[in-house]
Amino acid sequence: MTASQQRSSTDNVSSFSAVAPDSGMVDPEYGIDQKIRMKINTARLVAGAVSGGSKFFLREARRGSLVSTVNSLIRGGGDISWAEALERQARRIPDKHFLLYQDEKHTYREMDRNANRVGNLLLELGGGRGKGVGILMRNSPRYLDVFFGSQKIGMYSVTINIELKGDGLAYVINHSDIDFLVLDAELLELYQNVADRVQKQITVIVDDLEEEAVGIDIPEAMKKLGRAYAQMPAENPGVGYNENDICMLMYTSGTTGEPKGVVYRYNRTTVLRLSLAGHVLIAEDDVYYTAFSLAHGNALLTTTTFTLGVGATMALGRKFSASRFWDDIRRYEVTIFNTIGSVLPILMKQPPHPLDRQHKVRVVNSSACPKDMWEPFERRFGVRLHEFYGAVDGGGKVILNVGNAPIGSLGKIPKAMTYRLVDENGNDVPVGVPGELLFGARNKTSRVEYYKNETATQKKSGDGWLRTGDLVKQDRNGFLYFVGRNTESMRKGGENVSAYEVEQAILKHPAVEEVAVYAVPSELAEDEIMASVRLAEGKTVEAAELHTFLIAELAKFAVPRFIRFVESFPTTASHRIIKRVLEEEGVTEDTFDAKAAASS
Repeated sequence: MTASQQRSSTDNVSSFSAVAPDSGMVDPEYGIDQKIRMKINTARLVAGAVSGGSKFFLREARRGSLVSTVNSLIRGGGDISWAEALERQARRIPDKHFLLYQDEKHTYREMDRNANRVGNLLLELGGGRGKGVGILMRNSPRYLDVFFGSQKIGMYSVTINIELKGDGLAYVINHSDIDFLVLDAELLELYQNVADRVQKQITVIVDDLEEEAVGIDIPEAMKKLGRAYAQMPAENPGVGYNENDICMLMYTSGTTGEPKGVVYRYNRTTVLRLSLAGHVLIAEDDVYYTAFSLAHGNALLTTTTFTLGVGATMALGRKFSASRFWDDIRRYEVTIFNTIGSVLPILMKQPPHPLDRQHKVRVVNSSACPKDMWEPFERRFGVRLHEFYGAVDGGGKVILNVGNAPIGSLGKIPKAMTYRLVDENGNDVPVGVPGELLFGARNKTSRVEYYKNETATQKKSGDGWLRTGDLVKQDRNGFLYFVGRNTESMRKGGENVSAYEVEQAILKHPAVEEVAVYAVPSELAEDEIMASVRLAEGKTVEAAELHTFLIAELAKFAVPRFIRFVESFPTTASHRIIKRVLEEEGVTEDTFDAKAAASS
C-alpha cells in the first residue's frame, strides 16, 4: 500500500497548474468569438431538445405508453429492458440496419430474432428468471445477441472486462453469482487458467462463430453458441421478467481497488432516460461508431442505447486500433463516435494523413478531453467536439458541453439538478477551489446500488448525496472544470498533487502516447511521484530529457521523481489504466530516479 492510500481521507485536496494556477477560473474572460459560439450552440441544444423530445414523446403516445414513460422519467421505476427497446424498433423499422460489423449487416428484425434464438438456447440449458450469465467476449454481433437474449428470459447479464486475468477474473465470476459464462473461443485459455478458482458449477458456452475461433478445440464439456443460430427457434421465448430482478451488473473499473458491481434492475435500467437523451443528441439517420468494449458503459450505455432508442444505425469495431480507426470511420460512413481523454492523444499522435478530413463525421462525443487538445483535434479532423461527463456508478447524472460552454469545461449542471462541491470535511468550497462533486440523491432513481456491498452502497449515496469521487472546479459563471480523481491525489512538498494534471503535462511531450502517474512509498512521510510512460510508435526520448521537459511544465513539487518506460498498460474495458497494478510493481530496476541521477 502506498503512502497516499494510507493517508486519512480527511487530507485537504488542492490542485496546481504550471501556468497561472487559477487564471481564467475565478473570473474568466471569454473572447467574443467564444461567446458567440456558446450562444449559437446553446440555441442549437434548445432546438434539438424541443425537436428530439417531441419525437420521443410522440412515439411513446403512438405506442400507448406515454403516461407510463412520463411517470418513469419523473418518479423512477417502470423502465424497460434493452430487449424491449429492440423489440419496439423491430416492429417499427424492421428492415432498417441496426448493426454494421466487418462485412456483416444486421437489421432490427434480424437482431431481435437472433436474440430470441440465444434466449431459447439459454432457456433449454437451464437459464431463466433471476439467473446470471457472464459475457467474456470481444465486440461482435454475438455479444449483443447474448446481452439481449438473456433479457428475453428474465436473466441478468454481467459484462466482464476481457483484460481481467487470474484472481481479478475469478473475483468477478465468483462475486457475480453467474450460472452461465459465454466466452469467445480465443479467450478460452483465459478462463481455463482460473477455472479451478471458480466456486460454483457454471455452464460454459463458447462463441465458435468468429474468425478467431478457427482451429481452436472446444472441450466437450462446454456448449457451443453456434447451436443457437443453427437449431433454436427465432420466436420470442415468452418468459418475461420480474420487474424488481437484476437486469445487468456492470463492474466498476477497479483501478484502485476491487471492482464493485453496479446493479441495473429491470424497472430501473435507465433505457428510457437514455433514449430521450439520444433523441436530443443524435438523429435517426446517424451512423454511430464505437470500438470500445461493450463491457463498459461508454459503448453499451451510450452508443448502443442511444442508437437503439432513436432507431439509428450502429457501427461496431471488434477492438480499438489507432492505426485502423479512421479507416473504419470511412468504411462505415460514420457520422458520430465516442472517445475518451486517454484516447485523444493517441489519435492525435498518429502520423498526419491526406484523408484525415475525408469522412462524414459531424460530432465526436468525448469524455475528459484535455483542454489544449480540443481545438487542434477539431481543426485536424474537421469535426465538432462535445464533452460528456458521467459514470457507470454516477446515478444517471450527466453534464454536457456541446459547444455551449467554454472549451475545456464540462459545462453547467442543469438547474433541475442539485449539486455541491465540497472539501474533505463536507464544507462547500469557494469559486475556483477544487472540491468533490456531489449530486442530490433523495430518491431511489438517483442512488447507486452495488451488488452484495451494502457498505459501499451507503457510502456512495446513502445520506442523500451521491459522491462522484471527482474533483471539480467551478468558475463564477457556473461552468465546471475537471481536476482529477480524489483517490488519485498525492502528497508532496506539503502540497496535494493531482495525478490527472501531471499526466496532462507529460502528454504535451511529442514522444509520449500514454502515461499513468501514481504515488510510490517515500523515505519520508509523504509520497514520491512516479510516471509510467508508453512512447508513440517511432518516437524516442530519454528519461532524463523528459524529466527536464517537465521541470518547465510543472511546479517543482509536482515533477515526478521516478520515470519508467513500458510497452503496454493494464487497462479496463474503457481503456483506463489500472494503476493499482503499477503501484504494486513499484519502482523497478529499469526505472529512472531523478534524485539518484542528480547526486551522481
